[in-house]
Amino acid sequence: MLQLSSVRKIFLKLFSLVIFVLIFLFPKETLAIEDPLMSPNNIFGIHILNESELNDAANLVNSSGGDWGYVTIVIQKGERDTLRWQKAFDEARRLHLIPIVRIASAQQNSGWEKLNLDEIDGWVSFLNSLNWVVKNRYLVVGNEPNHAKEWGGDVNPKEYAFYLKIFSEKLKEKSSDFFILPAGLDFSAKNTKETMDAVLFLNKMLESDSDYFNYLDGWTSHSYPNPDFLGSEKAKGRGTIGSFIWELDYLKKLGLNKELPVFITETGWAHTANDGKTGIPESHVGSKFSYAFQNVWTDSRIVAVTPFLLNYNHPPFDVFSWKKTDGSFYSFYEEVRNLIKIRGNPKRINSVQILASFTPFLVGKYSMYNGALWVKNTGQTIINEDILISINSPSGLFETTNLYNYPNILPFHNSLLLYKLKSPKENGFYFIDLVLTKENEVISNKKFIKMLVFSLKDWRNIFHKISLKY
Repeated sequence: MLQLSSVRKIFLKLFSLVIFVLIFLFPKETLAIEDPLMSPNNIFGIHILNESELNDAANLVNSSGGDWGYVTIVIQKGERDTLRWQKAFDEARRLHLIPIVRIASAQQNSGWEKLNLDEIDGWVSFLNSLNWVVKNRYLVVGNEPNHAKEWGGDVNPKEYAFYLKIFSEKLKEKSSDFFILPAGLDFSAKNTKETMDAVLFLNKMLESDSDYFNYLDGWTSHSYPNPDFLGSEKAKGRGTIGSFIWELDYLKKLGLNKELPVFITETGWAHTANDGKTGIPESHVGSKFSYAFQNVWTDSRIVAVTPFLLNYNHPPFDVFSWKKTDGSFYSFYEEVRNLIKIRGNPKRINSVQILASFTPFLVGKYSMYNGALWVKNTGQTIINEDILISINSPSGLFETTNLYNYPNILPFHNSLLLYKLKSPKENGFYFIDLVLTKENEVISNKKFIKMLVFSLKDWRNIFHKISLKY
């Protein structure tokens, strides 16, 4: 017969073999934990320059029945201020806006520096220090690197692919909630001294790293109506407002074997703006956007469409601006605002820590008492009246009337929650525990409470019997 030690050794070897197979032989999934298309989703969004424009953005994308629209916003490396951007994220949270953050280097001459590998750790630390608005942390790595001016005066697919790989891996080490999106490419660019055809750029990236797609959770598209940002809203194929469809089809030919949700972070028509002659009449832009949202951007793979640009009043981007120099909006802002939208419901983290409880220890039976919990909001939602108290007690003997004060508790803030507790009809020493719930989901730790339930009449009888005996 085998000895116990031999059996133990055999078991450990088999266990180690199973672990090895699970870790090294099965392919790893790189998709983000939450699929944004599995919940009600409002695709309407807008590209903004800074956080001062959040209110105007919300009025546009959350109008006409809509909620939880998107904003694309750029953060440059010199702007990595946690206090500033946490305040911006908290404002976006209040306005029900989902941020898509595009990271950028710093401007140089007429272009941008290369994104530097040595600065990745700083970016990761900064981005992970923020309490994001929703569970998915949408992040676009760079911008149109098939333009030399966007990559330090050079077009280098191999460098960009390697940068994205390292950035993606380091972000995922911190949190699987980071949702990695590649830089949008200019699919209308030609092979010149300053630009590279996006198809050639993609092929060269894959030549340098065949696993490139494994570092992505979605696809970024700049589906502009070309040529010259003046194309028809009904045109199809590469270089149109439906370019994303052509792009996804081409990615399949390159070997992409998973579905990538689409983020159209730039699109829009050049209009006449201030000079009266640059683009199409601004009065025609609204109907083009209406057609696009109702006929082209209805594709089930689209998560967000954030046209470029809400407010920019200087060349060369004033021709894309939705806002005039006098502070009013062009007519197409109102036309898009009036388009019917849906109420999005993105996955957000609900989490509360009960730090302390304040409940009387001695209580009379079958009576109502006040209780209080000192809590900290450790999640992403604003705590208010949709939070309930759930009590676990022997045979359900205790009852609670739930909260009767409803403070709005922001993430990372503390507050007092008040409730009423009804004691049981029987005397005794009880252990009960409380938790907070939202939509039948427990969102807090348990708080254990001891209570001695008594009746003054019963205790008098006990003392009377004792006195008679002695």
